[in-house]
This record gives sequence, structure tokens and C-alpha cells, in this order.
Amino acid sequence: MMEPLSIRIRPDTLEEFIGQAHILHKKSLLYQSIKNKTFDSAIFFGPPGTGKTTLARIIVKELDANFYELNATTTGTKDLKEIIDYAKKTKYTLGYKPTYVYVDECHRWNKSQQDTLLKALEEGTIRFIGSTTENPYFAMNPAVLSRVRAVYELKSLTAEELSQMLIRAISHKNGLGSRKVLISQENIDLIATLCNGDGRIALNTLEFIVRSLGNDIEIEKDMIIEAMQQRMNYYDREEDKYNYLSALQKSIRGSDPDASILYLAQLIEGGADILTIGRRLLVIASEDIGLASPNAISIVLSCIQAAQMVGFPEARIILAEAVLFLACSPKSNSSIVAIEQAASDIRTRNIDPPPPHIMDAHYSGAKKRGFGKNYLYPHDFGGYVKQQYLPNNLYEEKRSYYRPTENGSEKSIKERLDSLRKK
Repeated sequence: MMEPLSIRIRPDTLEEFIGQAHILHKKSLLYQSIKNKTFDSAIFFGPPGTGKTTLARIIVKELDANFYELNATTTGTKDLKEIIDYAKKTKYTLGYKPTYVYVDECHRWNKSQQDTLLKALEEGTIRFIGSTTENPYFAMNPAVLSRVRAVYELKSLTAEELSQMLIRAISHKNGLGSRKVLISQENIDLIATLCNGDGRIALNTLEFIVRSLGNDIEIEKDMIIEAMQQRMNYYDREEDKYNYLSALQKSIRGSDPDASILYLAQLIEGGADILTIGRRLLVIASEDIGLASPNAISIVLSCIQAAQMVGFPEARIILAEAVLFLACSPKSNSSIVAIEQAASDIRTRNIDPPPPHIMDAHYSGAKKRGFGKNYLYPHDFGGYVKQQYLPNNLYEEKRSYYRPTENGSEKSIKERLDSLRKK
């Protein structure tokens, strides 16, 4: 049986590797340690299909080392001990090569299994590369982590990186290069977007379609959606995604939970990832909810982080909770109004400097300039004392930026500020 496409075109060099530029750019320590053959031990963690196994294999090939690949779901300590014993025997022999042990899903080993690594790592008998979809700081034995040189987080591949990977697969001699694959760039991008950052899914989906159709048949949008086993109206244009995001925000702003949840479903079924949706929800929590429900941003952030942790399809439940919370919350746009008006004044007006009594007085010569003189420390007056903070010209015209609403928690903020201003 033929190997999957993702295996057949697996890159052999760092130059062919796609993605993870945040840790693998040419000036990075990881890249330099591989090229200079000083790479020691490491753990790679991140979502499936981001290149963890591929990167481990490339590293060992670059280092010209002995390489053993284990999977923690099927391999126990017996196999590991045999590798360690062999590495000990060959450590001081002629033509010695370092021994790297790669353990996929390393978090699945229990504490005693992980402890088998400790002495060998301490003595330098082997070097360890682990990969995991779990956060190793929670899933791995701290004693192992302390002996590993570095922990690297691999991120989901972007749609652009996945498109690049698919284009490479179509022309690769070990991939689909021998077949006449007819597919538009738009539909390549569609596959890339639907795969939620997973390179393995993207490549194997493409191959499934090609093998099902045969040669000389163009791959169409409906075929891609069928192959991905998704019933949905995907965005016909990139702008559609932003239209749905806009509709989501305006529905939440209008306190319509039904419309809000509909547009969330449209985004999810259309292939929008958690971060795309999450970023917009965080903006909404500040721009449209604001101080009327000041805990909204913390709740939404927690929901986004939880959604990322569990992934789709369950993530949709958590995102729905965030959307419904925002739609049903009291609303205030006072934060965005305040910062926009202040920024507008900065750009369009000449504004005096801060009054001298609130200038920095913690350096030699500040007193001679009158800085800090007559400053009233509010805590000495029970937490509030009336004094000037605005620049002179704005203070004289009684310029105001923050205007609290009567909604939700902001009503109490307004009442407190009104009472302070009467003192």
C-alpha cells in the first residue's frame, strides 16, 4: 500500500521545511544550533500536523547522528533501556556518533517511564527529542524538563503556509508530480483554510480527492467540501469572512443573542479558526461592553484559551458561551470614545505639557524646575484630593474624554465620579 502523501513528500532539509518561522529563522538559536551541530535535547509541542516529527528527523539528519524513533503509545521502557545500553557501549568507540532518541507523544509515558531517561540524559549517553500535543510544563516530569535544553512551541500553520505546502505536493516527484492535477489557486487556498492549521490533513485531503477523481478532472469547490466532510456555505470571497465578523459584532452590540449565535455558527462552519473569532470577541468585550461589565474581557479571554486547548468541534460550545455572554451583557462604548477623542486632540491640537506638580521629581535638578512642588498625594487624603491633572489649556476649558454611561456596572462608576467632582 502506498504511503500517504504527507509521508512521501516529507522535507529532508531545513530549507524545505515550511512553517515555524518564529523559531526557525536563520538567526534563531535553534537554527544556528542545528547548522553548527550543537543541538542537544529538546521538546517540541504544538497541535497535530505542524511538523514536530519532520523537524526531529531533519535535525538528526543534519547532525549525522544515530536516530531511534519511538511512540509512547506503543513503546515502553524495555525498548528505551535497550537503546540506552547500546549507546553506552558505543560511546567511546571509533567513529562514535551521538545517539538521539525521538519519542512521539512523550507525555503519554507515566512518571516512572519518563524517569528512565534521567540518568542517560544526565550522563550524556543519549540526547532526547520529545514531541507532544500537550503543554510539557504540565504533562512532563519536571526532572526530565530540567535536563532538556529547550522547549519549543510549534504553532498551527497559516493558510498561506498550507497553500505553499499543497503547491509543493502537486509538483513534487514523490508526490503528485506524475499526475495532472487541475486545481485553481482559489481552491488550493480553500483546502488550506479548511484544515485549521494541520498540514497532514491538508496534504492527505488533496491526495484523497486526486486519487478519487483520476487525471484530467479539475478539482472544484464542492468536491473539496465533500472531502472535508463539511456541509456548509464557505465564503466565496475573503471579504465574506469580514462581513460575517462585522455582522457578529453588530449583533452582539445590538444585544441580539439569536443573530449573534447564527453568525458565530456561520464563521465556524465557514472555516474560521479560533484565533480569528477570538480576536474579534476580545475587541467587542472592550469596545462594546467595556466598563458596563468590566469582567467581560477576562471571561472572553478564558473562553478563547479554553477553546484553543480543546480544539474543534468542542471549541464551538465554549465560543458560543462567550458570544451569548457578550450579547446579553450591558453595553458601553465609553472606552473607545474616550481614547479616540484623546487621540484626536493629540493629532489636531497644540496641548500644553502636564502641570509641573505631577511631573517626574525623582532626579537631581527636578526641584529647581518646580517639578513635584505642591503635589498632593491622594492617599494622604483618604484616597482622593481635588487638584489639577490635565494640561493647563485643557483644564481651563474643562475638557472631558471619559463619559460613563448608566448601564450595568458603569452606573456605579458614574455615581462615584459625580460625587468626587462635587467635593
